[in-house]
Amino acid sequence: MDIGVFIPINNNGWLISATSPQYMPSFELNRQVVQKAEAYGFEFALSMIKLHGFGGPTEFWDHGLESFTLMAALASVTKRIRLYASTAVLTIPPAIVARMAATIDDVSGGRFGVNIVSGWHKVEYSQMGLWPGDEHFAKRYDYSTEYVTVLKDLWETGHSDFKGDYFQMDACKLSPRPDRIPLVSAGQSDRGMEFAAKYCDFNFALGEGVNEPTKAASVPARMLEAAKKTGRDVGSYMLYMIIADATDAAAFAKWDLYNQGADKEALAHLLGKAAEDTATESTSMAAAIQRSPSPINFNMGTLVGSYANVARMLDEVAAMPGVKGIMLTFDDFLLGLDAFAEHIQPLMECRSHVREDA
Repeated sequence: MDIGVFIPINNNGWLISATSPQYMPSFELNRQVVQKAEAYGFEFALSMIKLHGFGGPTEFWDHGLESFTLMAALASVTKRIRLYASTAVLTIPPAIVARMAATIDDVSGGRFGVNIVSGWHKVEYSQMGLWPGDEHFAKRYDYSTEYVTVLKDLWETGHSDFKGDYFQMDACKLSPRPDRIPLVSAGQSDRGMEFAAKYCDFNFALGEGVNEPTKAASVPARMLEAAKKTGRDVGSYMLYMIIADATDAAAFAKWDLYNQGADKEALAHLLGKAAEDTATESTSMAAAIQRSPSPINFNMGTLVGSYANVARMLDEVAAMPGVKGIMLTFDDFLLGLDAFAEHIQPLMECRSHVREDA
């Protein structure tokens, strides 16, 4: 079972609260996070791309780094861990992303992959004059399909003459070519999973609930069904937040404190922007965000408790059919990674190979 870290490329990580750890993003912070993850046997690290925050007193996600340049820098200071950068497909032409990815793959020695972000947060793009109109909500995976087609043409053959509705290549060239760049996405809707099943190696999916590790079992099951239709082996990487301590009481004290400090202004912005996605399916990311009245961590699956209980719940996640990996976030990334490595990972059955390799 692969374990990865969703690195804090924007301020305050994934907790929209004034009482959670407050920090700015920086290369130095992310260097420490990724080097710790590598030393602790993690298989991958992924950085998102967010171009507009949600404001509020915490200025949530108003401060953020750029994904490809950050991962290029991290590639130069790591040796084993796989690194994924995210491309917001409306912002960078695919031929340029193909070349950036080939460059970082060379820097990393073949450890680089790309996460395809189709885009639901309209203001990220409208602020730069790049929003193509609200019809994009319904057509974003058609756009992403053409985008990925150009990427694969260039990576696999060094040449693309693709002609589509959104992209027209005219003997476009790429050299040197990488050996292979894995693609991932984070489709929660049926259409998003169909896209992942056809074009990606893995699909990231939100866990659900607090201390309900298998509540989201239908999500990797749906991904399995989508993959069967394409005949490809495409599994799910499940996303969970870890809030752990020596005892359940100590962990829940932190979780309760974070909820008490919810940044209601930033949350209102988040919920309002998610509601703008009028083409959303009930299973989509935007719909998942809207399901909770106070999703201080985007309504993602949250595991709160003692180290032993969190280890047990992560093993339950790993046992769900279709799950090939787990991507983790923490309230405090540096302390959280240390606690995971020292107290949680050694108790996980699905990570026994890490103990054997140590």
